[in-house]
Amino acid sequence: MANHTEISAGYPSSSSKLVAKQGCWQRYLLLGLATNIAFWASTFLYLKLTPPTYTSSSAVNLPGAWSNANINLPDIGYANYENVSPYAALSSQDPREIYKFIAESDPILKAAADQLNMSLEEFGKPRLKLIINTSMMSVDFEGTSPEEARNKSLAFYKALQARLNLLRNQEAVQRDIGYQTSLISSQKKLAAAHQRLADYKARSGLNSEDQIKDLTTNIEQLRRQRAEIIGQQQQATTRLAELSNNLKLSAGQATDAFTLQTDQIFQQNLKNYSDASASVVVLESKFLPNHPTLIAEQAKRDAAQQALLARGQSLLGRKVTLAVLKQLSLSSNNFGNSAPRDALSQELVIAQVDQKGFTAQAQAIEQQIIQLESRLKNLTQLESTLDSLKRNTQIAGAVFSSNLTRLDIGKSNTFGSYPLIQLVIQPTLPENPTSPREKLVLLGSTFGSLFVSLGLVLLWWRERKNLISDKTVSTERKRMEQ
Repeated sequence: MANHTEISAGYPSSSSKLVAKQGCWQRYLLLGLATNIAFWASTFLYLKLTPPTYTSSSAVNLPGAWSNANINLPDIGYANYENVSPYAALSSQDPREIYKFIAESDPILKAAADQLNMSLEEFGKPRLKLIINTSMMSVDFEGTSPEEARNKSLAFYKALQARLNLLRNQEAVQRDIGYQTSLISSQKKLAAAHQRLADYKARSGLNSEDQIKDLTTNIEQLRRQRAEIIGQQQQATTRLAELSNNLKLSAGQATDAFTLQTDQIFQQNLKNYSDASASVVVLESKFLPNHPTLIAEQAKRDAAQQALLARGQSLLGRKVTLAVLKQLSLSSNNFGNSAPRDALSQELVIAQVDQKGFTAQAQAIEQQIIQLESRLKNLTQLESTLDSLKRNTQIAGAVFSSNLTRLDIGKSNTFGSYPLIQLVIQPTLPENPTSPREKLVLLGSTFGSLFVSLGLVLLWWRERKNLISDKTVSTERKRMEQ
């Protein structure tokens, strides 16, 4: 009995411990009720007090346009323009990222907020999302009402378009300034090249390559003409030689005869001498040698003879006699030659005239050829300089035309750095609020309530299990003590 008392004094009574544990389930029940009440009260308060938020969704597209243009400039060159797609260098940059950065900037949002008379904080920021493997970008705006959310989206797009247009205009102005500077420089170079070319043409007398071509053609024509005249001259020379042979005259004598034949003074003196000689012959048959009339006529004949010899000496450049003059006479009426000699003499005169005429023509043409060849040589030497000046002028013209074309085409390319955006999905007018979402909140509260309740039940179950285990140990101890 004493031992039993000592053992009981060393350990707490199991019956008292069991009685203390029997009231735990009530505590867990009250804790579970309080927790669930708090959960659902906060849920209903959140749903009741939180203002609804509506989201307006839209989407924009950045088309990947690629265009080019080639302009041919006759006799100058060509100008090439190419508008590269903004996605051509996608590995290094994405234009949508640039647009996203611009869209989220404060100037855009401030401009859009000013349209709705809102502050920047009230307007908020859009939720932008790039759609992979496309050129699309989605845009979401939140508002306290469906109309406010949609109006924010519309105001945002207006502000974004205005900002992009401003950036495009600034880029165009800066690009035009560069083009204008290059255009003015190339225009001055072109004017200077034209002036140098004009001065050289005026100074050299060479205006184009056609002058050299025409000059070469004229020289060839003159050469052909000279060859024809030389042929005719040779024919006349041959004819003259034949006639000289028939008239028993050498070529030099034929020339002298022709000279005497064509001189009017000599022919007049020859006629006077012939007439006086004929009169002397008639008077000698009538009068004695001392007759005054015969003596006067003989004196007249002698004077005509002296004049004839003097004129012949003057024309031929040497002393002549009547015999020589008779030999050189081509007329049958003067020294008593026959009629055939008169005909041959006429042909000789014609042949001599033709021969001299052809000779003179050949010499004149030869002189023209020499002059034209000398001019051709000078122009040919000047042609290289003219070609160089023309080439410089064409190059300056090509550069000027290219810059002018680039300027004109550049003005039409306003979407180079900032491509055109297309609003493919208009801002929606939401029918239901996006927050708070009543179903999600209720579902979350339900799961939270279940998890808390389950946790309390598990805690109670664990404590009850420990209580039963303690009771079993106490019973075994009592058995061992007995």
